[in-house]
Parts: sequence; C-alpha cells; structure tokens
Amino acid sequence: MSLQQKVQDEWVSIDDYLAGELLSDIKHEYVDGAVYAMSGASRNHERIAGNVFAELRHRLRGKPCEAFNSDLKVKVGNHFFYPDAMVVCEESQPHEYYSEAPTLLVEVLSKSTRRMDETLKRRLYQSLPSLQEYVLIEQDIVDVEVCRRSEGWVSNHYFLGDEVFFQSVDMTLTVGDIYEGVEHVEGGVLLLDQQSLKSGSHPI
Repeated sequence: MSLQQKVQDEWVSIDDYLAGELLSDIKHEYVDGAVYAMSGASRNHERIAGNVFAELRHRLRGKPCEAFNSDLKVKVGNHFFYPDAMVVCEESQPHEYYSEAPTLLVEVLSKSTRRMDETLKRRLYQSLPSLQEYVLIEQDIVDVEVCRRSEGWVSNHYFLGDEVFFQSVDMTLTVGDIYEGVEHVEGGVLLLDQQSLKSGSHPI
C-alpha cells in the first residue's frame, strides 16, 4: 500500500493507535507516536502481493509456519507496519492483531513507500531477532530483492527466468510465479502471460 501524510500532529499512544485501528475503515502505520494513513494499492501491487501470499499460504499448509497478508501488523519496538506478506513460525506470546516475531517479511515497492521500505523498515525489520529474510519486490520493473540474515543481509536480485529460494521457509518460487498476471501500461497495456514470464522475453 501507499503511505500518505500524518493523520495528526500530536503524539499518539500505542494503546490509542491499536484501539483506533479496530474502528477505522482504512489502515494506518505507527512510527514512534506518529500515525500515517495508508492509501489504496494499484492492481499490479495487489497481484504481486497476492501471488506471493497465495503461494506461501498453500505451501505452508500443515506446517508449523503460517502466512499472513497485509491485514496483520508487525510490531518493531514503538513502530507498527502492515507488510504485504509475512510468515510467522514461532511466537511465544502471539497477539491477535500483530506479530513481534516474523520469520519472513515481504514488501512490494511503490513510489510513495520506496524510501521507507528501503531505509527505516529495512533497518527496523532486520533488528528483529526472529527475522531470517526480508524481500522487496518492484512493481514497475521485474526485480525481486532478497536479503537473508544468514548472508549478513546482503542484497540478492532475481529477474525473469530466475528462481527465488526463500531459505527461511524452504520454498522456491520462479520470478514468473511472483509476477503472474502483472500488466504494464506504456502506450497501451501489455499483459505478460506465463509463457513470456518463464522465457524472460518481455521486461515489464
């Protein structure tokens, strides 16, 4: 989703923020006392996030780990975010509306959230002892970035024709799987079908 401006200038407590989210029709992220409204996502953003979540949910069925979509928050210190997809494997004291111990976090980049996803969220997410992988996916070009704790959070990039191994959940997806159904608009609409995605013949 896209990040919008602050809802209000005064400091908001965590309890008031969480209570407000239960009543609000739109989502808000909480950054150390400041509340930011989230705008709606594009179709391509939703396609990419949905593809990843659907594969995670399907392949983790019956296993100790569980996949969640962007309706569940992640708590990092005095911050709350809505990642596009998340996997939680072990949590000693689970909360109904957020997780403090994700194993895998996925964000689909947009123009309005890129800076936060690549800086503040990256730093905060990687401070979580439970987190093993952080994944950032471009929606305007084909580029999947995976950062793994086991590799010192070095960025690994994957493109059309590549397979992406999610080490934290022992699962492999092709880049084509991730971008299935994504459209590119530039002088018209180009629908990338599965054959072109697998062959890598069309950049988005």
